[in-house]
Amino acid sequence: MLFGKINELSLASLRHSLYQSFSELKLGQKLNEGKTKQIFELVDEPGHVLVQSKDQITAGNAVRKDQMEGKAAIANKTTSSVFKLLQDAGFKTAFVRQHSDTAFVASRCEMIPIEWVCRRIATGSFLKRNPGVKEGYRFSPLKMEMFFKDDANNDPQWSEEQLLAAGFELAGLTIGRCEVDIMSKSTVAIFEVLEKAWGTQDCTLVDMKIEFGVNVTTKEIVLADVIDNDSWRLWPAGDRSQQKDKQVYRDLKEVTPEAMQMVKRNFEWVAERVKLLLESQAKGRVVVLMGSTSDVAHCEKIRKACGSYGIPCHLRVTSAHKGPDETLRIKAEYEGDGVPTIFVAVAGRSNGLGPVMSGNTAYPVINCPPVTPDWGAQDIWSSLRMPSGLGCSTVLSPEAAAQFAAQILGLNDHLVWARLRASMLNTWVSLKQADKKLQECSL
Repeated sequence: MLFGKINELSLASLRHSLYQSFSELKLGQKLNEGKTKQIFELVDEPGHVLVQSKDQITAGNAVRKDQMEGKAAIANKTTSSVFKLLQDAGFKTAFVRQHSDTAFVASRCEMIPIEWVCRRIATGSFLKRNPGVKEGYRFSPLKMEMFFKDDANNDPQWSEEQLLAAGFELAGLTIGRCEVDIMSKSTVAIFEVLEKAWGTQDCTLVDMKIEFGVNVTTKEIVLADVIDNDSWRLWPAGDRSQQKDKQVYRDLKEVTPEAMQMVKRNFEWVAERVKLLLESQAKGRVVVLMGSTSDVAHCEKIRKACGSYGIPCHLRVTSAHKGPDETLRIKAEYEGDGVPTIFVAVAGRSNGLGPVMSGNTAYPVINCPPVTPDWGAQDIWSSLRMPSGLGCSTVLSPEAAAQFAAQILGLNDHLVWARLRASMLNTWVSLKQADKKLQECSL
């Protein structure tokens, strides 16, 4: 009787969610329905779809399935937060915007029928398929696996060779070596970003599964589907006994109302914590000190590059030769508020700023002199050859100086690190695609 009431409440919740979505968006045909979500085309937004979550929770390819009131909202909140984190970092995803408590808008994709699994710690099915490996074994580098989505055959594990031999063609794109490599590299980068993010909550990301699709409009491979509490294993403090993911539901010997409430509390815990991943725990800054306003254009390039990593950048004018007392006063101003700070010294001719700053602060100092064609070869030595006891580095490119500062701040700021990691991936992907295009032209 109680389960009947739960089912009635869940159906009512789904009807309310659908009504909320229908009332605000003009929905077209239902394109797909899975165990935990429905996908509708959007009449007024060509190329976009609505992904509507359901209150159903399943395990073992739906051998076990139950209704969990509120799960749709929890899953949607989790997915939306994760995709926002990844999109802000610079990863290409299908996510467009959260639409309601239980639905989000996404770019329409033709899905590649592969689950990409990335593992940091050996557990679960990996141990069954690899007897002799002890639970807890740590993979460095990460262990990658792929599984063909085929419920009838329990999603068999595939090799790269099988995926290449399948020759999938989706939205006009043939899935070949270039595309497989892009998905493989992207899976690792995405895992590493989420692993570092969860680390700020003292939570270990044990493993994760994701899916990719081909955007029907841009013909690009993008991270698609959802990433919610069914997509990973999470162990607070690295302790399996405290696991908060769907494995708790899978492990239930008997499904009771009390057990389902425990599962729901775990899902809610994850949904609340995942929102915190969008916030920096140690926001730093870059302070650019220029010897004169003639260096403003050079310094603006540093500030613009810092902005691409989400790092605040302050520009100041001071001369260590002509006003060392003011230079040290400005230094003290930024040392006194406890905000992690990188100083960048921009001075041509004889660089006094970098050495003076380096000799008077424990904060990192980067020389970034604006080298000129006339005396640049001589001037650069004032940034390269330092007295003993000084540790300032020298980077000639303003963009590279900003990147170096971001790498330092990213050690303690997962959002800055995420943008660096996404930038690395995007550079790699652009080179891979350029090579593919050149080879096609040659043929």
